[in-house]
Parts: sequence; structure tokens; C-alpha cells
Amino acid sequence: MNITLIISAVVLVSAIGAVLGVIIGVIAKKFAVEVDPKIEIVDELLPGANCGGCGFAGCADFAKALVENRTEPNKCPVCDSNAIAQIAGELGQSATEKEKIVAVVLCGGSNSHTKGNVKYNGVLDCKSANNIQGIKGCSYGCLGYASCARACPFDAIEIKDGLAIVHPHLCVGCGKCVATCPRTLIKMVPEKASVHVFCASPEKGPLKRKVCTVSCIGCTKCTKVEGEEGTVKMVGTLAEVNYDNPPTENIVDAAKCPTKCLSNRHWKQLRK
Repeated sequence: MNITLIISAVVLVSAIGAVLGVIIGVIAKKFAVEVDPKIEIVDELLPGANCGGCGFAGCADFAKALVENRTEPNKCPVCDSNAIAQIAGELGQSATEKEKIVAVVLCGGSNSHTKGNVKYNGVLDCKSANNIQGIKGCSYGCLGYASCARACPFDAIEIKDGLAIVHPHLCVGCGKCVATCPRTLIKMVPEKASVHVFCASPEKGPLKRKVCTVSCIGCTKCTKVEGEEGTVKMVGTLAEVNYDNPPTENIVDAAKCPTKCLSNRHWKQLRK
């Protein structure tokens, strides 16, 4: 009797499973969304980094947007010119050249150059450290706790002497590091721009010099170099590079920046 009941139960469950399977199959077929095969082809040509630098959720989402003509292949920061040409060809488009952009940390205040730093024993994260006053003498400088380095999918950022520095040849310009910096020190710039003002403090020169030996003191020398007009501008007491018309490397020697905050020293150091 018990065996009969068990067999009946197994048969019943199997029958119910078979019926449900048929129903699910019919429903799936009826409501299936057709996927354009081009999306899969384009997705295969993308790097699969899923960095979000294109502005979409990932490579699959970007591929869909490309096929639907909602964006362009050169919006992928990781693809090289050959990959962009392949994708454009698959979509029947003409490939357009893109200017490579890279990240730069606009601060020169390493531990060796800043004063008034105090020992921090909290969570080793820049956003957490930024909530504590007085960790670094300059309240605008790089905290150096590597939040940006951890956010970079390409290992393009390292911390040297308490300062975040970008390896431009490894940076693909995805921009993930920008959002992690609580002091908004990271800027996306054209790769061709090799000279930067490594200071972001809007304070007056004398105040900055008290806490950092490589700060911009607002002397305006870099804005007056012959042949480099318009490449560096003053915003209040802070010199800023005009990245739409960046200066040449000649400006570094010609300006004779008293604190050497106008420099290409970070990138040259990393290229040695």
C-alpha cells in the first residue's frame, strides 16, 4: 500500500512537472524578446572591461546602445583605434579618431613637501579620512590613502610618499578614480597635456607656503611666458592650465616657477 502511494506520488509530481515545463516553454517562446545578433558581435569586439567609462552599465549595455545608434564606438576609453575601426565597420559606420584622455592628480603635496600632518589611525580610505580635520596641513591636498588606486581597474595609480600619482601609459581614461576623490583633485585631461599646475588650493600664497613647499603662490609668472599666452590662466590666486590649449614643456623652464608646482615632474618620474 505504501509503495503504491509512493509510486502514485512520483507519477503525479512528474506529470505536473512535465505540464509546467510545457507551459513555461510556450510562454517563453511567446514573450521572448528577439536580440539583434549584431549586439553579440559588437560585444565580442569590446574589451570586456566593464569599467563604465563609456557612460553605460557595462560592455553589453554599450554594445546594445551602439547597435541602436545611441552612441559611437569611440566613446569606449579602452578600445584602441583598430578595435574602434572594427566595430564601426560592423555597424556600417565610418570610424572617427578619438583624443585619448588620462587622469592627473592635481596635487604635489607628498609627505616630504607638506607640513602639519598628523598621524591618522582610522579607516585607510580617503573619504573616511576627509571627515577628520587636520590630518594634512593643506586641507585641499591629496590624503594619500589610495581610494583612487583601489577604484582603478587598470592599476594605473600608485601612492608614492603619501601622494597619488597616475601612470599615463596605463590609464585608459575611464574616469572611475574621479568620483572616489573627496577633494576633487583628479581631473581628466588630454594625454598630450604633459605640464600641469600640481596645486588645487584656492588659499592665498603665504597661507599655502606655511603648509606646503610646492604650492602655487599666485605669482602669475607662468601666465606671462612669451609664446605660451592663454595656456595658463589665473583663477583667483591659483594658476590653472587651459586644457583646451595646453602649454608646451618649454613653459616649465621659461616660467621659472618659484615653487615648481608648474611641472611635468610626476609623469617624467614615472616614465624613468
